[in-house]
Amino acid sequence: MASWLNNAIFYEVYPQSFNDTNSDGIGDFQGIINKLDYISNLGCNAIWINPCFDSSFYDAGYDVRDYYATAERYGTNEDLHRLFDRAHEFDMHVLLDLVPGHTAIDNPWFLESGKGTRNAWTDRYIWRPMTQSPNLNSPYESIRGFLGGIAERPDAAAVNCFSTQACLNYGFGTVTEDWQFAADSPEAVQGRLLIQDIMDFWLGLGADGFRVDMAGSLVKEDPDHYWTKLLWQQVRAHLDETYPEAVLVSEWGDPEEALHAGFDMDFLLHFGPSHYLDLFRKNPYFSAGSSETTGSAETAETEHDCERSECDGAGSSGCDSNGNSVVDGDNPNCNNDNVGNASGDIKAFVDTYTAMLASTAGTPGYICIPSGNHDMIRMRDTLTTDEMKLAFAFLLTMPGCPFIYYGDEIGMRYMHGLKSKEGGYERTGSRTPMQWSCATNAGFSAARPDDLYLPIDADSERPNVASQTGRSDSLLETVRALNTLRLAHPALQADGGIEFLYAEDHAYPLVYARSSKVGEAECDATDGERSGTAHETSCETPCETCSKINREAGGERIIVAINPSNTDASCTLPSDYVKLLSGGSAQEISQEPTAKPTQEPAEKTVLLSIGNPARFDGTQLHVPARSATILPC
Repeated sequence: MASWLNNAIFYEVYPQSFNDTNSDGIGDFQGIINKLDYISNLGCNAIWINPCFDSSFYDAGYDVRDYYATAERYGTNEDLHRLFDRAHEFDMHVLLDLVPGHTAIDNPWFLESGKGTRNAWTDRYIWRPMTQSPNLNSPYESIRGFLGGIAERPDAAAVNCFSTQACLNYGFGTVTEDWQFAADSPEAVQGRLLIQDIMDFWLGLGADGFRVDMAGSLVKEDPDHYWTKLLWQQVRAHLDETYPEAVLVSEWGDPEEALHAGFDMDFLLHFGPSHYLDLFRKNPYFSAGSSETTGSAETAETEHDCERSECDGAGSSGCDSNGNSVVDGDNPNCNNDNVGNASGDIKAFVDTYTAMLASTAGTPGYICIPSGNHDMIRMRDTLTTDEMKLAFAFLLTMPGCPFIYYGDEIGMRYMHGLKSKEGGYERTGSRTPMQWSCATNAGFSAARPDDLYLPIDADSERPNVASQTGRSDSLLETVRALNTLRLAHPALQADGGIEFLYAEDHAYPLVYARSSKVGEAECDATDGERSGTAHETSCETPCETCSKINREAGGERIIVAINPSNTDASCTLPSDYVKLLSGGSAQEISQEPTAKPTQEPAEKTVLLSIGNPARFDGTQLHVPARSATILPC
């Protein structure tokens, strides 16, 4: 695994909507370069750029026409190379979005494959005779559909998600028809070698790795993903020999599958066994509800922040990692009738997450939680900005590498009712231009409004970076503070351990402890090898107040307590943590656990609080309403 991942905090950039420097209404590479200082100051030290290769743009770049050339609207290969170099000067790493499962139907490879005479590309895509149809009785049918009449050959081409995306051939785990190739056939193996060649090309230009689109769906009719996992294990082995620091992130939605396949990270997403929607989208756990439903909630919406948008019934559609159409919940943004219930089940999430941790313990990979992405309704659609602060307190203190979708750090809204753009459909509303300032077009572009890639949020009080910068109560500065804290403390980083201390069904608070191994704090505070110098620069007395916390007794231990509800909540902690918070050491606890403190609770320095800080009375931890507290023990 890459040595830089442990303290990585990722920022997802949707390039066409991030920053336009040539006034054509579409973001570009130079726009990203110009905002690297912003991303760095936010505390993010890694970037994931959505597809930027030459494309037909029927699916926003996920229909690739040339894997070895950038899309002209963003800039040239040389411009992207400059972006890599400039990012590295900021000690940032850059992931590109790789789409290995399909290409555009006007990709030269597909055009060659569709010719009537055999050539090197004939069998590089999935074709079947027009007179035959896929085995619809198969419980493992994983081909979305076939298109006929689009080539010289008298066959139909398999497509993924959209009719403009032709399936590349990685073989079939179960061969039932004579037109199907086995997953270990020479024709299918060529697909894997092609992936490796594309990766080598961009890694050679300075990329640091790839987020892999629909990673779990390459081999068809592969019910246990045996052949798909083997394919990615072989890709990983190749990278370990050629670019061992390269990172692979999968869109799989099932970390238990993906991490055993050799990926460094897999996301908890809005599909798969994650309970992601329970946390952030559908009756979200981190929602306390609106003042209309509770009568007591203070939304505390700040200048340039807007009220919750009305529901229009839109969902977020796309394809999951198996190529199946998915919707982001059952109309997840139609929650106005039950907003305030905050009925997301934290225990169900914790039980599932804990099981995932156990099942992936033998791998070096991470389970990662994003704030959102280009396929999801934005978090702001179901949470107020104050609620988002608590959600970010959770996201940025969990193990694995956090991912922040551009604009979520300022509370950008999902824009309802937009016309579909480049295959975005309901997802289009999450892909609108970044809101930098109160200037024309929110500072995104100097183009005419009609020429913008997508419309700007028309609300005059739309959130923006400039209005939130320097305001300690803003969402932006809260995210920045959380990132700074994470970078300063090994216990809060990707490799840190986690123990859930209180996580009950439909109850508050949520309390968990993060821990680092012996010696990690010393290493990070002195040589900056894994955490850079963030600790040294962010703390006046780092050894006394941060890195040295229980170092002699087993490394750092940090408690995170979150209460999104409108009423104060309390919980009894496990006996070892009662003693820690009461002034005992981890070493003492390991030898003589006790359920009661042996002395009056010592005052603990709170590392960060949102709202009023939690209080420990010697027996119970009291967490005020609508608050989050991060404290050492």
